[in-house]
Amino acid sequence: MEKKTKFSVSEEKRRILLVEDDVINQEMLKESIGNVYELIIAETGEEALEIVRERFRTLSIILLDLNLPGVKGIEVLRRIKGDPAYAGLPVIVMTSDGEAEVECLTLGAVDFIPKPYPPSKVILARILRTVELYEDRDTIRWTERDHLTGLYNNDFFYHYADQLDLYHKDVPADAIVVDINHFHTVNDRYGKAYGDKVLKRIAENALRVINEIGGIACRCGPDTFLFYCPHRADHEDMLNKLSAKLEDDNPGENHVRLRMGVYSEVDKSLYVDRRFDRAKLAADSVKGNLANPIGFYDHSMHDAEVLEEQLIDDFPTAIKEKQFVVFYQPKFDVRGDEPVLISAEALVRWNHPELGMVSPGVFIPLFEKNGLIQTLDNYVWSETAAQIRDWKARFHVSVPVSVNVSRIDLFDPYLIDKLLDITEKNSLKTEELLLEITESAYTENAGVIVENVKQLRKLGFRIEMDDFGSGYSSLSMLSVLPIDALKLDMQFVRSAFRERKETRLLEAMIGLSHSFDVPTIAEGVETAEQVSALKAMGCDIIQGYYFSRPVPASEFERFVTEKQDNPVCA
Repeated sequence: MEKKTKFSVSEEKRRILLVEDDVINQEMLKESIGNVYELIIAETGEEALEIVRERFRTLSIILLDLNLPGVKGIEVLRRIKGDPAYAGLPVIVMTSDGEAEVECLTLGAVDFIPKPYPPSKVILARILRTVELYEDRDTIRWTERDHLTGLYNNDFFYHYADQLDLYHKDVPADAIVVDINHFHTVNDRYGKAYGDKVLKRIAENALRVINEIGGIACRCGPDTFLFYCPHRADHEDMLNKLSAKLEDDNPGENHVRLRMGVYSEVDKSLYVDRRFDRAKLAADSVKGNLANPIGFYDHSMHDAEVLEEQLIDDFPTAIKEKQFVVFYQPKFDVRGDEPVLISAEALVRWNHPELGMVSPGVFIPLFEKNGLIQTLDNYVWSETAAQIRDWKARFHVSVPVSVNVSRIDLFDPYLIDKLLDITEKNSLKTEELLLEITESAYTENAGVIVENVKQLRKLGFRIEMDDFGSGYSSLSMLSVLPIDALKLDMQFVRSAFRERKETRLLEAMIGLSHSFDVPTIAEGVETAEQVSALKAMGCDIIQGYYFSRPVPASEFERFVTEKQDNPVCA
């Protein structure tokens, strides 16, 4: 039966490179340490260097005789310590020349074994001590360092920043975050190997900068670097130095750009990670700004940060106490002689007990960023469905209402069950709860989203594509998107009428929509002139301040009663 090889670290002997040309000395050392360590023997300096080049990763220590034929031992030591790849290998020099010790120590030798050799137990003790010290050092280094760049990792970086504060309490310091703009596209276009090369080069630049100005550096996440250093004013110069030589591998191309966020003269009473959260906010504030890639944390950012934290903390109570109020804005079918209410859009407002009415422009992006939007969407769906049911019961009129379905909702495996549960509890038909999905939601993982939307349409839900015209994929994807109505972006509509009334593109988009037998909804319409122009272009449905601002359900009921009196619906 074939014997199987087993791997066991505990059974592996540490390997020692013994560089010694004297056969008698070789045998003496074999006798002394051969039972404890695996010896690899080189008899010349050239042979030793070749073994180091080929096997340095498996060597624990080098025992180096200085008196060698050819390349002398002192030169072997100089070459080993001069190469970053091998410089970490501990070298114990074996010599009878006491005067050589100073030079060897200067070059990086860690210990000496005198000739003639001392007793075996002395040699073993010195080797063991050296090996353990260097293995402990390497373990710490690999624990505290990012393996790709050699910079500190997060945990050790924050720890050492605390230590710097202890020793330099009164020295003003800056927390600095440096990000690579669109790093994922660098990897996609040029490959991960090139991306890694960029990261290493930034790290090399970072070490040079830190050596010059003092402080510490860290790689945090895939493409983010942190710096903690004495306060300075030349951040532009620092960014230029960090960006140096990033284009060497692609001359003439400028596809790697850095941006910097600075929290200047930090408040040292804050935890270190909070300081860098502020620097990150500053960096994000200049995202995409190629003309001014350095952002500085200021009081307005602090105020916004405090507000965001309060809104997040207050969110569960707001849901429980129904502080979120659904407003409704009517949509009118303008294809006939007179506009007819055809549906409405549900728009959420937050009536905060301390802050008053909080703008959705503040809390919607915040909740989209931290994932709370899904809970808010579910709340709005339920409140809207209950309102539709109430109007049906009191006025005997069905007014379909569109609700927003966020991108994150579309990846919820229980989305369909939730929507069906809401409509069934409120005795609604699925076509009474319209679903608005922004055009941008289709741009990534479009296949998954399109399939989910198809399933919703099979169940009778009607889909409105929101913000059409705001993204780059509108025209190319329109032929494959399962939708029942196309809603023109509000800013797009307003710009078309404001800027010299250049409405040709708007008219073309309405025509394109009709070519796919999809009705067009224009939102943000404010004047009779705009209504007339849109109607002439063939726009089907209009929403905007011309008819009504978003209003509470009680105010919206006047539109419901008008529909009750005139139930004709196109």
